Amino acid sequence: MQNSILKIEHLSHRYSSSWAIRDINIEIGKSGVTGLLGSNGAGKSTTMNIICGTLNQTEGNIFINGVDMRAEPQRAKTNIGFLPQTPPLYMDFTVDEYLGYCADLRHIPKASIKSAVKDAKERCGIDHFSNRLIKNLSGGYRQRVGIAQAIVHRPKLVVFDEPTNGLDPNQIIEVRALIKDIAKDRAVIFSSHVLSEVEVLCQDIMMIENGRIVFSDTMNAFNNYVQPHCMIVSMENFPSEDEILKINGITRVEVLTPRRARIYFNGDQEIAEKVVIASVQHDWRLREISLDKTSINEVFAQLSKNSTNSTI
Repeated sequence: MQNSILKIEHLSHRYSSSWAIRDINIEIGKSGVTGLLGSNGAGKSTTMNIICGTLNQTEGNIFINGVDMRAEPQRAKTNIGFLPQTPPLYMDFTVDEYLGYCADLRHIPKASIKSAVKDAKERCGIDHFSNRLIKNLSGGYRQRVGIAQAIVHRPKLVVFDEPTNGLDPNQIIEVRALIKDIAKDRAVIFSSHVLSEVEVLCQDIMMIENGRIVFSDTMNAFNNYVQPHCMIVSMENFPSEDEILKINGITRVEVLTPRRARIYFNGDQEIAEKVVIASVQHDWRLREISLDKTSINEVFAQLSKNSTNSTI
């Protein structure tokens, strides 16, 4: 991938005698949201901690904007912003005090700290809380302050770990919109085990299970990954189940309404054509025929099941 902000080559990490992740390869462009999906204990946190430089990998290489994390960690980290699952907030600081402190930790020149803090507050919609103590903010605004600290130094890559966890529905919608806005001009990694969050936010997706990448593609490809071998059929003169089962390749019929059913088949690529021909021959008056798309939850379950067949 040209102009990638993150490149991971053969990344592995071992705790004692057990491998947490094994042979992870990732490449991410310079803008947009990439979802890092996986169940608890799959290896997401280990991968994120290594990307952010808080954990040294056992094997493999990480490049942030072309900079080798192991060879030049400080330079590489200038391009990274990170919001962990629990925002690292100092509750007795005001918003300005806290963001100024974070900007100083990021080695922003003192003459530029004020403008950097102002830009981050405006981007996150918290400029009207500049002098408010963080402990007096709602959960949603505390999360915004956490996001502001992750972007105050204008990094090229921002990593969010479960950023909507514990928020109410309105706050979740607001944080989603903020993350999408941030991703317009930088790369964002969004880690979650909540499938609906990934589906709404991400253009691309990587799934880790049992310490390995088991899927890496677009969100659309993820939705279509497992072919369900069933279709939805609507007919004006719907036949009996026995008549449908006479069509070669159909294995089961699930009646949804008097004129609509889910039809399961054995993978025959010409099954739709056979249904159309039978409808014309018997005057069933076909109105709809379409593949029944597998839900994202079913895809997740299928990939998780497949990953248990491999070992680290």
